[in-house]
Amino acid sequence: MNDTSFNSRDCGTCPIRHRAVCSRCEPDELEHLDDIKYYRTYEAGQPVIWAGDPMEFVASVVTGIATLSQTMEDGRTQMVGLLLPSDFIGRPGREHAPFDVVAVTDLTLCCFRKKPFEDLMGSTPSIGGRLLQMTLDELDSAREWMLVLGRKTAREKIASLVMIIARRDAALHKRLPKDGMEFDLPLTREAMADYLGLTLETVSRQISALKKSGVIQLQGKRQVHIPDLQRLVSETGDDVDGGHIF
Repeated sequence: MNDTSFNSRDCGTCPIRHRAVCSRCEPDELEHLDDIKYYRTYEAGQPVIWAGDPMEFVASVVTGIATLSQTMEDGRTQMVGLLLPSDFIGRPGREHAPFDVVAVTDLTLCCFRKKPFEDLMGSTPSIGGRLLQMTLDELDSAREWMLVLGRKTAREKIASLVMIIARRDAALHKRLPKDGMEFDLPLTREAMADYLGLTLETVSRQISALKKSGVIQLQGKRQVHIPDLQRLVSETGDDVDGGHIF
């Protein structure tokens, strides 16, 4: 882990500004946040924090991907969530980390000292309101993921994960998912296997099958091209009759 000045400390040019916990803050409120913030970077594979460790900061993911995981008494580890750009790490009022947080890719965090952040929440309703909204969104995502892990086939799981990442990438760039969209798949196939509860061989086989059938196109190791978005949605197994898929 390293402290870093990042490319810009100006919140106005931050790539996650419109989705982060500070997205509703007024200029004077941003100044207060600026007084308690700092940046940290982590290399792929580095732990950010272990479950049970004291939480001395809360943070927004600026760039990169991290995983949330929990280790059981017998040593088995289950990945329970992904942290993508603009996602929030930590809970005000909670003294210890509930999950392991590990960088999957090179990771940059915008950190806030925990106690001053909690104090600021009391005087800045926009922060508390946005954090509540993000928490409810996280709950929706967790429920969605319960369906993915519990009921879907291997092919549907892979398609669902690609669709989730596609939606988040589009939102981060302030656009809707559409035909022809391209984005980088942030996870290795090994990480996808861990997250989806599949074997590496199954993940590779299903990605190859989706590619062969034209649902996705791969350019290089990580770049994904979606020629027909509705076809990808149909592969997820979700019932979207009568509703908007986004």
